[in-house]
Amino acid sequence: MAERTRVVIVGAGFGGLWAARALANQNVDVVLIDRNNYHTFFPLLYQVAAAELVPTDIAHPIRSIFRRAHNVTVRMAGMTGLDRAAKIVETDAGPVPYDILVLALGSEPAFFGVEGAEEHAFPLRWMHDAIPLRHHVLTRFEAAQQADGERRASLLRFCVVGGGPTGVEYAGALAELVHGPLLKDFPGVRRDELSIVLLEGADRLLNGMPAKLGAFARDRLEKVGVSVRFGARVERIGPEGVHLADGTFLQSDTVVWTAGIRGDARAETWGLPVARGGRVTVRPDLTLTEDDDVYVVGDLAYLEDGQGRPLPQVAQVAIQQGRRAGRNILAREQGKGAEPFRYRDPGMLAVIGRNAAVAHVFGRAFRGFTAWVLWLAIHVSWLIGFRNRALVLLNWGWNYVFYRRAVRLILPTVEAPSDRDP
Repeated sequence: MAERTRVVIVGAGFGGLWAARALANQNVDVVLIDRNNYHTFFPLLYQVAAAELVPTDIAHPIRSIFRRAHNVTVRMAGMTGLDRAAKIVETDAGPVPYDILVLALGSEPAFFGVEGAEEHAFPLRWMHDAIPLRHHVLTRFEAAQQADGERRASLLRFCVVGGGPTGVEYAGALAELVHGPLLKDFPGVRRDELSIVLLEGADRLLNGMPAKLGAFARDRLEKVGVSVRFGARVERIGPEGVHLADGTFLQSDTVVWTAGIRGDARAETWGLPVARGGRVTVRPDLTLTEDDDVYVVGDLAYLEDGQGRPLPQVAQVAIQQGRRAGRNILAREQGKGAEPFRYRDPGMLAVIGRNAAVAHVFGRAFRGFTAWVLWLAIHVSWLIGFRNRALVLLNWGWNYVFYRRAVRLILPTVEAPSDRDP
């Protein structure tokens, strides 16, 4: 009996997970590799950092997802190298041979050469970023009780760099946390001592959405206590705060970096063809330009739309690319031709605190409560597993009715292997 084709998928984010789901219980053998044993629902990661949700609300064990898939093997390992000539993926748990490889390594924060950003700012890209950030924010209030003067002001000023969806969503959630539950928990802290600053280098928020939605986001953020600064180009970040290009210095203990992402930097070291933003160039069928046996999907893949613009690094692109890669692999096994990837854009959404969001979906712009309901329904529908949906709805319902955060616990932090390297 001929051996079945062995498909190795590296990365269990949206792209890798949906590729594996497309291949589950099919006539191929699948090995899914990730450094973690769970899939993270990244669009809600900022809510973990803002003490709205706990990590288990947005994470789901990978093995349980494929419990009924007889042909899928899950390996917890980190990719360390790639030998395309020998068709071997190197991992910290040993080499893994493949016939077909799907790389879904994802992305990492892009610091654009800003001095000190990587060392002193908090990124918000992975679970191991969100948990320390939440811990840090909560402990700033504990420390502020014993401080005064400039030190107290620095502890109670929070700077968010980047006015895209993540920056807007986190700034709004942070404002609700500090102006709501934390003010009640710490009666010695006055409202006028708190400062949340959103720094955006352009002249508007949410550049990927219509201008009126960006304007609505700014108005909403300012209503909940966020100071929005446009044209604020960050020149340097140090342990003491943020230095802007115009000479302004913002003393702050907490700088959160949401200004951009790039493809996994390891791809170039492995000899893969890298385009701008550290993303790997692929053909329309999602294979490497010079290797039919290697597919690249999700944030790591560089593919342009019909107007010459690179596809955005968002969850829906990764999901659709993972599904298309899986289907093309099956078509290949059946002797059929591959289909080019065509992105069906469902729109963009961003929530701005309680009861308010902006959405550009179905070719229309929505804002306020209607957009918030759309955001809620769409995001919950994407969550993996009934338990996660139930927990998220329960926590949101609790916060909505009682204006409380149920997860304001300052737990011990431990050093753990990075979860950014599938």
